[in-house]
Amino acid sequence: MRLINLNNRLALEIDGRAVDVERASKGMFSAEFQDTFERWDDFRLWARYVDGVNGVQFQPDELGAPVGIPRQVFAIGLNYRGHAEETGLDIPDTPMVFTKFASCITGPYGDITMPPGAVDWEAELVVVIGPRAERVPVAQGWDHVAGLTVGQDLSERNLQVKPPAPQQFSLAKSYPGFAPMGPALVTPDEFAHPDDLEIGCSIDDHPVQHARTSDLIFPIAELISYLSGILPLLPGDLIFTGTPAGVGFAHTPPRYLEPGEVLTTYIEGIGSMRHRMVAGQAQQ
Repeated sequence: MRLINLNNRLALEIDGRAVDVERASKGMFSAEFQDTFERWDDFRLWARYVDGVNGVQFQPDELGAPVGIPRQVFAIGLNYRGHAEETGLDIPDTPMVFTKFASCITGPYGDITMPPGAVDWEAELVVVIGPRAERVPVAQGWDHVAGLTVGQDLSERNLQVKPPAPQQFSLAKSYPGFAPMGPALVTPDEFAHPDDLEIGCSIDDHPVQHARTSDLIFPIAELISYLSGILPLLPGDLIFTGTPAGVGFAHTPPRYLEPGEVLTTYIEGIGSMRHRMVAGQAQQ
């Protein structure tokens, strides 16, 4: 099952066409993603019997982020061995967790305005929680996944490491547009091997990151078990699972995004996002 956000309405993508969920269900389910995540098991049962006969064609620029308004957004640092090595930091023995604020979520296509500073890219697989998860064993972790989508954990590195204590991760990663996601939310059953997906990104079609999600130090089920052992994961919550090697600050010399460049991010079986970087106004 592929879910899309078409003009701010929840839709099923079937054979390249969009089926509006609220209309097709005659109001049984609303046009809001968050409402659907709260009733995820019922929704999945209903969606089995929907076909694309009454679907409509759509354009990529009509798509928004295929998520609701999450109450919690988790992000995992240093979760690919290659990325940990390129930073010069030790491989963590437990997940390194921070957050991004929900106001930075945007869709899979369009312009992203860059703040002044050093804006870096981080291609990521994003997990959306379906049924509430609390103290979940690793073996049951995937039972709580509504779907997977493509994400970018864009980061302004100057603020992120600003002295005296380099701990502004959440703010530096939450400028408007710094959490693009899409183009679809894909349920785990659509993948032959959901723990082993190709991921990468390019700048002006020049590859800068490439890996497989099987390289994650802490796979998805382990992340869900770890996080849910500390606090409940709620329907619609997001987990940015980490980025592979190849980020800009690890280049010699460091290389950051420039106005006019086009950032393309993809994950096997989900699709691609494409964003043009636009210069923002200098701070007064």
